[in-house]
Amino acid sequence: MLKPDSLQGSLDLLVLTILSRQPKLHGYAIMSAIQRYSGDVLSVAEGSLYPALHRMEEAGWIRADWVTREEGRRVRVYQLTVAGRKRLGEEESQWRAVNAGIQRVLRTV
Repeated sequence: MLKPDSLQGSLDLLVLTILSRQPKLHGYAIMSAIQRYSGDVLSVAEGSLYPALHRMEEAGWIRADWVTREEGRRVRVYQLTVAGRKRLGEEESQWRAVNAGIQRVLRTV
């Protein structure tokens, strides 16, 4: 598994992607989805995820709602907003450009 700080710069992309495919997830479910979908290569620490979720909520990219689960526990669930869907497209474009640049370096050095 990669070091948690190796996700810096891609956490927004990962969270927005997960929420675009699975709306209304709570924080732990988002962390688990990132780890599961990455084949256990990526791991996000709570100390990184929750500040990022708050920042994305303040930016208007995601919305958070409190819901009560069947067992009576209240959890905060997140979903993408229209602005978040637009931001996801921007993040994907930036990631593809950076990834292409890294691939060029790896092939030429």
